[in-house]
Amino acid sequence: MSNKKSNPMWGGRFTVGFDEVMEKINASIDFDKRLYNQDINGSIGHCKMLVLKKILDEADGRKIIEGLQQVRKEIESGQFNFRHDLEDIHMNVEARLFECIGEPAKRLHTARSRNDQVTTDLRLWIREAIDNLRDELKLLQSALINKAEEQYDTVMPGFTHMQTAQPVTLGHHLMAYVEMLTRDDERLEDCRKRVNTSPLGAAALAGTPYPTDPFLTASELAFDRVFRNSLDAVSDRDYVIEFLFACSLCAIHLSRLCEELVIWCSSQYKFIVLPDSFTTGSSIMPQKKNPDAAELIRAKSGRVTGNLIAMMMIMKAIPLSYNKDMQEDKETSFDSYDTLLISLKALSIMISEMTVNRQAMRNAAEAGFSVATDLADWLVTKLNIPFRKAHHITGSLVKIAEDKNIMLNQLTLEEMKSIEPSITEEVFNVLNVDFSVKSRKSFGGTAPDNVLFAIAEARKRVEIKQSNQVVAK
Repeated sequence: MSNKKSNPMWGGRFTVGFDEVMEKINASIDFDKRLYNQDINGSIGHCKMLVLKKILDEADGRKIIEGLQQVRKEIESGQFNFRHDLEDIHMNVEARLFECIGEPAKRLHTARSRNDQVTTDLRLWIREAIDNLRDELKLLQSALINKAEEQYDTVMPGFTHMQTAQPVTLGHHLMAYVEMLTRDDERLEDCRKRVNTSPLGAAALAGTPYPTDPFLTASELAFDRVFRNSLDAVSDRDYVIEFLFACSLCAIHLSRLCEELVIWCSSQYKFIVLPDSFTTGSSIMPQKKNPDAAELIRAKSGRVTGNLIAMMMIMKAIPLSYNKDMQEDKETSFDSYDTLLISLKALSIMISEMTVNRQAMRNAAEAGFSVATDLADWLVTKLNIPFRKAHHITGSLVKIAEDKNIMLNQLTLEEMKSIEPSITEEVFNVLNVDFSVKSRKSFGGTAPDNVLFAIAEARKRVEIKQSNQVVAK
């Protein structure tokens, strides 16, 4: 049995304090101290509401707000002593507030519970985290757009099943990731709408008998709306799960891009060279230049996705209303945010500073019979041959070229006529990668002019969203 005294903040019901092991498993201060700013802002907002509703004396309200601002300064200057016996950031702040201003500090928690307090803090933190992630997403999108514009007509092989399919441009390829990141940004933006709901005023679970006004605190803390059900307000973490899902999908997109960077910079491909500042050497092989940053980002997507699964499993069987299981919501949120943020920052620099080997990409595009579809299309448009027959003819010609270890445009006209007599010398005009990419002028296609149009449109979208985010903040 513990010899410690019970916690002074809530210990009237208890005669002894925590066992040492219980203190370790119960305390969250090591990670939730990160919420100090949100906790103090929430408390100031709550205090102002109490004063306006005459639940709290104005003089006490002033002392509380001044004391909270002093506590904030102490934390930011590194002078604050975080105590494990006080469990979390809320009780640490409140205990220090009492040391600073005395008895009025005990009135701050009127009409409030740690249950609505903690979810308020976390919503405020996630709201800010979303804004920061969206800023970094814009920077990565800008890096990709700039690189795409620089390489808008660089021919490279397009792949399906990791096999050479058709020629595309590098600009078109990079712009595909801009589109993915656009949807990631939209998901975060949409998630923010639901995150930005104030639960403050729900108290422990049933509301409060005091004449509070949750709309005042919501306005003070820049929330868009107020909770509608006190039980729901304190007991669900769907907004955390939604945030973690948006982070997970974005991390998966980054992982896909990094997988390509790892492949492209290999000695077998030599499509790109990554900056030295984001690669490492080998302790035994002097020639090595390893794409460690890209590999780590690829791996970190597993951590972010793991946090999502963990949070879903935490919530799957929790009855109404609050249960201590929910304390696990913070570490998953913090870790996913930190991991995704550093991944976005690193990838932005890598994309901006990587160099492209245009010739290696072109050589790869010319290999693998990437213009076979162009040959089939020519048979359809010029010789009026049904596509399925044209497909079969082209396949037969690819087999001949493959057996001879040559490209399609190196076949003789006689060899082609042996498969389809109506083929003319005009066919050689379409058997090159430049013709192939330029001919793909359909909407959203890889033609260089299309890519330039897509770049201009994307740049406007990104700039508008950046401007809107600045205004919103």
